[in-house]
Amino acid sequence: MSDVELHIDGHDLVITNADKVFFEDVSVTKLDLIEFYQGVAEPFLLANRNRPALLQRFPNGASGSSFFQKRIPDNAPEWLRSTRVSTPNGTDSRALVLADMAHVAWAVNIGCLGFHTWPFRGGDDTAVDELRIDLDPSPGVTFDQVCEAAGEVKALFDGVGIASHVKTSGNKGLHVYVMAEPDQDSYAIRSCAVAVGRELERRRPDLITAQWWKEKRGSRVFVDYNQNAPHKTVFGTWCVRARPGAQVSTPFSWDELATVSLDELTVKTVPGRLRDLGNPWAQTPPQNLEPLLAMYERDMSDGLMDAPWPPVYPK
Repeated sequence: MSDVELHIDGHDLVITNADKVFFEDVSVTKLDLIEFYQGVAEPFLLANRNRPALLQRFPNGASGSSFFQKRIPDNAPEWLRSTRVSTPNGTDSRALVLADMAHVAWAVNIGCLGFHTWPFRGGDDTAVDELRIDLDPSPGVTFDQVCEAAGEVKALFDGVGIASHVKTSGNKGLHVYVMAEPDQDSYAIRSCAVAVGRELERRRPDLITAQWWKEKRGSRVFVDYNQNAPHKTVFGTWCVRARPGAQVSTPFSWDELATVSLDELTVKTVPGRLRDLGNPWAQTPPQNLEPLLAMYERDMSDGLMDAPWPPVYPK
């Protein structure tokens, strides 16, 4: 296998085994993957620049085993930017910062297919700038139902004057994002997500649930509010998932909600789609989340307790 030298964003990189196949079903190599990210660089950086990233590495390609890597290795290039991130138990680690596309290429070179990003930029976890509504299909739920649930999320946000965007998760669900004013920490953002999940469940109990315990969800779309808990990451925007066809977690316009196809949003199709349609998440001003915080406080005043947390978080 051959090595390739690249010059990206002022940095020289040697891509080792550049023709190594990462996706056998569509013959996508390591170099193909780097070229994909280069092809979506502008919207990728708009969404992810300076975010810490958890790396999911696949040493033997997408069909092989994987592991998560939060700490960048000691032998990483001196120019590689990093920041300290914490886990619920208080452990710190030195995570990669997606400062530019050279950082992305470096990660792909060590077998990273996609990036799980934190909802803040740099190392300031008190300035969260994204609310992420993760719509997770329970067993028996169709993708059409997930799309219907996403429409309900949009209607809720529209009703309180908050602009929102949607993307595929790269798997079986959808993510609805709000670009937030970075004046809240993760606890406040999670409270917003809890309020959204509970209100959606009230409006559409037949379709949507905010129940944390799986045995209570039934065949409904689960609003995973805890994806906004402190120290949590979500699969990144414009990132490639280890799924058949090399699916991409792709932003799309709300007008496409009834027609979007997960299988058609791949490494091979998304760059051309971007050229033809542009970035549907461009030019969105930060949104004020006070209406959602007010919903949460209303629920607390009405006697609701805080929603359950994952077991790894301190009681």
